[in-house]
Amino acid sequence: MTVSADLADAIVRAEELGKRFALTAGHYDATGEFPFANFDALHQAGLLGLVTAVEHGGLGGGLSEALAVVSAIARGEPSTALVLSMHYNQHYSLRISGKWPDHLIERLTKANRDGVALINAAQVEPRVGSPSHGSLPETVARRVGDQWRITGHKTYATGIPLLRWVSVLAVTDEPEPRLGSFLVPTSADGIRVEKTWNATGMRATNSDDLILDDVAIPLEDIIDLAPASQGLKRDERMGAWYFSLVPAIYDGAARGARDWLIEFTTTRAPASLGAPLSTVPRIQDGLGQIEVLLTVNRRLLRSIAEDFDAGRPFDPDAAAVKHTVIDNAIAVTTLALDLGGNPGLSRDNPLERHHRDVVSGKAHAPQNNLIRTMLAKAAFGRHAAAPAVPLNPVPVRPHQQPRLTVVGRS
Repeated sequence: MTVSADLADAIVRAEELGKRFALTAGHYDATGEFPFANFDALHQAGLLGLVTAVEHGGLGGGLSEALAVVSAIARGEPSTALVLSMHYNQHYSLRISGKWPDHLIERLTKANRDGVALINAAQVEPRVGSPSHGSLPETVARRVGDQWRITGHKTYATGIPLLRWVSVLAVTDEPEPRLGSFLVPTSADGIRVEKTWNATGMRATNSDDLILDDVAIPLEDIIDLAPASQGLKRDERMGAWYFSLVPAIYDGAARGARDWLIEFTTTRAPASLGAPLSTVPRIQDGLGQIEVLLTVNRRLLRSIAEDFDAGRPFDPDAAAVKHTVIDNAIAVTTLALDLGGNPGLSRDNPLERHHRDVVSGKAHAPQNNLIRTMLAKAAFGRHAAAPAVPLNPVPVRPHQQPRLTVVGRS
């Protein structure tokens, strides 16, 4: 696949920023502060518009470019990468889904050109959980005159300190309720942030709760409405963005762990050994295992991104990639901790932070058991559609050779 010079330059800038962000990642982890400065740098580098349409001032990148940028940023500071990935997901949907009205497209893309104007979706709720479980949200949008008035409670509003807008999933209070997303500015009256994020990893995402109390927005500021009885309808192809970019964040953090391990083992030379730790066969074997896992991750993520950009089908493969990449990333950091010994557990070094960040990847819906169930049902579906194959086929007898009569000599 050929990448334009502008997009190639953008990826290089992302790699440089990832290295810069790594220098302050420990501070944001220790304090839980939101990395505002990182997003100023991303805007100045033109990376917030990476996937925005060219006609709206963006670079027009696809999933392959988004994957490269998010991976580079995650290697340095994964909390920043997670917020960025959600912004990319929304802006690519804005560009190609056909669900966004023109006035919202113009509003969001203009703001994205002018400064740091992030957007994310708010779908998860305290009682209902993720919509991937099939339940309708309890957040309600009431029609009052020429406005929607929205009341509800959302959890895990990742990046909320810097979000300009939130796409809020809600049901209407109409006689025949509809389900859809409502574009809510975070500056609106009736919005309150409840500080609930106190996770062991990905601390700088500030994924706090969002409380909406009779928040008013114009009737036309909706993204998509359909009968609630149909449930949440997701674009399966667009799911590749979530299933690629989210695991890429944790793969990037795992690569940061690998980088630390290489630096540590090549510079640490115990007196009892008289040589760097990197010369020890056990260390070399362990690093080789890490390289195998990271190579598989890179190939899997790239294949889904390239299939998406080329318009090729990938069916449920993207969900399987999320499952595998995050599990591999956890295995990488666990092995790195084993090889690094006590220094790897010290908070003076980044390895234990990388491990905490990577383990956080398990929290992203759908969980692995749901992915496995989905894959199993798809396999059963393929079996049902295929011609029946007998369970006990009739064995094929070996070809019978004619017996030779041997006549003895007299």
